Amino acid sequence: MSITTRFAPSPTGYLHVGGARTALFSWLYARKHGGKFILRIEDTDLERSTQESVNAILEGMTWLGLDYDAGPFYQTHHFDRYKEIIQQLLVQGDAYYCYCSKDELEQLRTEQMANKEKPRYNGKCRDSEELKPETEPVIRFKNPVDGVVTITDLVKGDIVVANKELDDLIIARADGTPTYNLTVVVDDMDMKVTHVIRGDDHINNTPRQMNILKALGAEIPKYAHLPMILGADGARLSKRHGAVSVMQFRDDGYLPEALLNYLVRLGWSHGDQEIFTIDEMVEYFELGDVNVSASTFNMEKLLWLNHQYIMNGDPAHVARHLSWHIGQLGIDPADGPELIDVVKAQRERSKTLVEMAAASVYFYKDFDSYDEKAVKKNFTAGSDHVLSRLHDELAAVTDWNGERVHQIIVDLAETLGLNMGKVAQPLRVAICGSAVSPAIDVTLSLLGQEKTLDRIEKAINYIRSLN
Repeated sequence: MSITTRFAPSPTGYLHVGGARTALFSWLYARKHGGKFILRIEDTDLERSTQESVNAILEGMTWLGLDYDAGPFYQTHHFDRYKEIIQQLLVQGDAYYCYCSKDELEQLRTEQMANKEKPRYNGKCRDSEELKPETEPVIRFKNPVDGVVTITDLVKGDIVVANKELDDLIIARADGTPTYNLTVVVDDMDMKVTHVIRGDDHINNTPRQMNILKALGAEIPKYAHLPMILGADGARLSKRHGAVSVMQFRDDGYLPEALLNYLVRLGWSHGDQEIFTIDEMVEYFELGDVNVSASTFNMEKLLWLNHQYIMNGDPAHVARHLSWHIGQLGIDPADGPELIDVVKAQRERSKTLVEMAAASVYFYKDFDSYDEKAVKKNFTAGSDHVLSRLHDELAAVTDWNGERVHQIIVDLAETLGLNMGKVAQPLRVAICGSAVSPAIDVTLSLLGQEKTLDRIEKAINYIRSLN
């Protein structure tokens, strides 16, 4: 059997963490089994769907690297097909017109609630042949009243639902537009989706959708309902827990592979392994290994994981993502050292690309002020003399490289009878503006001779202006 999965977000907001995990699991399952992964935009909620949200979803999928084999398909382009299926159900006797007003339905709901009954449509119009030309009816699916629906869930095991617990859901609104449960069924049928992988908030929809598929004589896909993601407080993950938009993680300096690695471990495991390459995720992923219980989102764990990817990932790949963050600071990465070299110099101390970019600005752009604490500690009496001697020695270098620069600093410290810190730290503050940077020889090598000498001169003048 050829496997087909789909990710079907509604464009009513950004691509959120829960949706990204669903997309990832669907993508992994298709890739593992040599199948097809489809992207479908479920945009039939015309009031809430926006092009901005569509763009955010597409941007998120691209950034994560979750490539799709077909799509994006838009449900609003398939209205004629939905109408055709609705008409088929009416002709078959598996759907009917319902003329009940909103007031009638609200009164029914109130009475049921008062009697402590489950609110549901009572089937008043189910077998009625009366037509009311003055009223625009909805169309309801005639759900079976006997028997059960058994969901053979690949994550949760068998779930049995009695048909008598399911009311006759609306499949077309009064204005003729199809509803979610109808459009999903038609699309899954037409796209030959074999495995529906989605959040467990859809479990209530699944038996209804299965009954519609049966009425259409369609093959029933296999279902896998993923447990929800919780915040640290045990509540369902939401905006108040922080960054839940996929692109917010990009903005905050996370690598897409780190986020994917974290998401795949939210509810799935392979032994005790924590860090996976994309190829390993594809190789090891099995729906049967997904946990039944909910998972808690832990920002500290994600931050740790991101640091591992920054430290151990391909520097060229990290540099490609760092470039965007450098650009966000109004800096052209071409105006300084190669980003791959900056990554190698900064990755040990940078947990995010935002941190790395902020800590690397001085390589590309002159600064207007020095860190006050660094000045107080390192621009002390006589430090201008040390910097002056360094300037002269460094100006004479014809082959600028880290090894040569390091030796000059060591030799000068020995000549002046000072420890390395008394020479290297004033120099570091002079060229970086603060007392923190990679190794001084690496820093000077990346900065280049011209900028180094200019900044030493500037620091000498600054120190002398203090006296």
